Amino acid sequence: MVSTRSSSRALPNGTSASPSPTPPPQPQPQITTSTTTSTTASATSAANTVATTLLPRDKSSAPHAWSHAPTRLTLFWLLVSLPLVIWDTGYVLLRPWTMPGGHLHWPLYVPYALYGEVDHVYGWKAFNARNGFTSAQGTLNAVETLMYLWYVWVYFSRGRGVEGPLGVRKVVGGRAGALAVVVGFSAAVMTLSKTVLYWANEYFSGFDNIGHNPPLDLLFLWIIPNGAWLLGSGYMIASLGGEIVDGLALASKTTKTE
Repeated sequence: MVSTRSSSRALPNGTSASPSPTPPPQPQPQITTSTTTSTTASATSAANTVATTLLPRDKSSAPHAWSHAPTRLTLFWLLVSLPLVIWDTGYVLLRPWTMPGGHLHWPLYVPYALYGEVDHVYGWKAFNARNGFTSAQGTLNAVETLMYLWYVWVYFSRGRGVEGPLGVRKVVGGRAGALAVVVGFSAAVMTLSKTVLYWANEYFSGFDNIGHNPPLDLLFLWIIPNGAWLLGSGYMIASLGGEIVDGLALASKTTKTE
């Protein structure tokens, strides 16, 4: 019977059988540092390219499109001031028919009988003296009013609803929105400049047209009504001017990004 167990067999010269010696390890090829660095950099670049292509960009860091929406205070001021300015412009440019005794005086322009006594620029004194300042400022009122009306028309006709923190709000963007802001800002500058000129005219004339009033009448019938136009137009200049600056800054940022 043949045994399957391994056994030592005697060899010539008394040597014993032993396992064959293990061959020495072969030297491995060495990879130089420059090759390893180049390979690693290539792999990193490829991984970054894939990640940039597949992963979505952070939309919060991208510049947002510019749009305009007038503030509620701006809309309220225009709602109050525009009818009054149209009323005032009609009185000035239609004199003497709108003055006391004229066929257009009653009933629309009856309050101007009192105001013409408070401010002689609106009364018979200036009209009989052919003072052109009254009609000149009335003509500018008409121009400003048309500009304000165009601004409001563009906002309500070209605006679109946009969801915001306070709900859906109408905004107008693009070239139409930009033109609306420029026109509204220009009209507000005209209103403020004309009102300052109106006050300055009284100051440098020695208060020739209003100096005859008692202090309380002057306060409630001239200073407060005319001061409202300083505040309203000044607020619009600050509000719309700030939006113009923000829009230019956004355009500059977008240009640098591109």
